[in-house]
Amino acid sequence: MGELPEVVDRYLHPPVIYPAGWDAPLSEMARRGIEEFNRGEYFEQHELLEAAWLAETRPIREMYQGILQIGVAFLQIQRDNWAGAVKMFRRGLPRLRSLPPVCQGVDIAALRAAAEQIHWEITALGPERLHEFDPARLPQIQVH
Repeated sequence: MGELPEVVDRYLHPPVIYPAGWDAPLSEMARRGIEEFNRGEYFEQHELLEAAWLAETRPIREMYQGILQIGVAFLQIQRDNWAGAVKMFRRGLPRLRSLPPVCQGVDIAALRAAAEQIHWEITALGPERLHEFDPARLPQIQVH
């Protein structure tokens, strides 16, 4: 039990890994997916980022999958589906936690921080109070 805080910290803050492709430009499909994400079109972003994920062979593909899963979590919030949102945060956030702060020009650190905060907030609200979360607070992804 004494090691539990350390284990949790390693899970929430793993060492940074620079996967092959982290410093390459975004693929066209991923760029379009992020544009849809930023428009709040979370279903469409899923389709485009899934295609980018399937086409990418390098380990950076995990970033595409993590972003699309965060977008699906946001879609579930919009649909008032608490369980679906929590499930997608729990799938997507671990894929982003070990990435460098900026990958392929995408500000992963800012997205990760915002998504983690929203995950904690909706977890605390629970399914009965999810409607209290203001979807206008869903962040956009910054691309440099």
